Amino acid sequence: MNVEKISLQGSGEWNEDALVGNERLNLFGVLDGATSLHPFRGPNKETGGYLASQVIKQYLESLQVEDVSDVDLKQLVIQANIRLRENMAEVGIQTSDKSALWTSSLALIRIEDNYIDYAQVGDCMIVAVYQDGSFRTISRDQVAHIDLESKRIWEQGIENGIVKREDLWELVKPIILQNKSKMNTMAGYTVLSGEPHLADFIEYGRINRIQLKSLLIVSDGLFPHTELGSEPIDVIHELTTSITNSTLAGYADWLINLELNDKDCLRYPRFKLSDDKTGIWIQFE
Repeated sequence: MNVEKISLQGSGEWNEDALVGNERLNLFGVLDGATSLHPFRGPNKETGGYLASQVIKQYLESLQVEDVSDVDLKQLVIQANIRLRENMAEVGIQTSDKSALWTSSLALIRIEDNYIDYAQVGDCMIVAVYQDGSFRTISRDQVAHIDLESKRIWEQGIENGIVKREDLWELVKPIILQNKSKMNTMAGYTVLSGEPHLADFIEYGRINRIQLKSLLIVSDGLFPHTELGSEPIDVIHELTTSITNSTLAGYADWLINLELNDKDCLRYPRFKLSDDKTGIWIQFE
């Protein structure tokens, strides 16, 4: 088994993504933290998004074989969510206030001899690639429908003559703030936030390893961008094909260069110059 991993900081102050690699358990995953609306800084000026992904990472990587006997991945995600809630409470975060919560998306797998278990929350994604070159998306981007309205407003701003990313951000910021109130609700999206009812929204399951060639696990910072005015692309198809034909690191370099040549996010509408990029590309022998 060959495992390629990357975690690259984007244009933000901290890399709020994190890699999970617990080789004792063959447990691998990616996390994508998001900062609360109420400003919070840790002892070293860490953002809430960074702290969220690190709390979850540290819990999952601390697990021993005896800790997970007869425990499925859903239960591990629930326990990680509890740890996140406890950490927020310890520093005085009002865990009943959605706008104050540190949050993180997650995609997690555990490799067994004959099958792969998985769990997913938010917009981190898992793709299985097979010996015949076909692939299937195991997870669902549960944030895409929420982002769609904000992206439309961004594109309308460009069409109306706004040419600075900062001005476009001010245009969509109120919508993004409103969306925080929809975390872990039927009207919104899933995210690890310390809220107990996340347990009702975790997606999880099992696939077998028959003809399975490789697995791709990514944060949304690695998603390819759609050019303004063009037809929507199949994000997962483009992403998986590009990485299969290159490497995870090679694809990330290409995407970063594309972003740096569009610093105001006009040609490829997006909310950040460059988002954090984290991925794991597992190829089975």
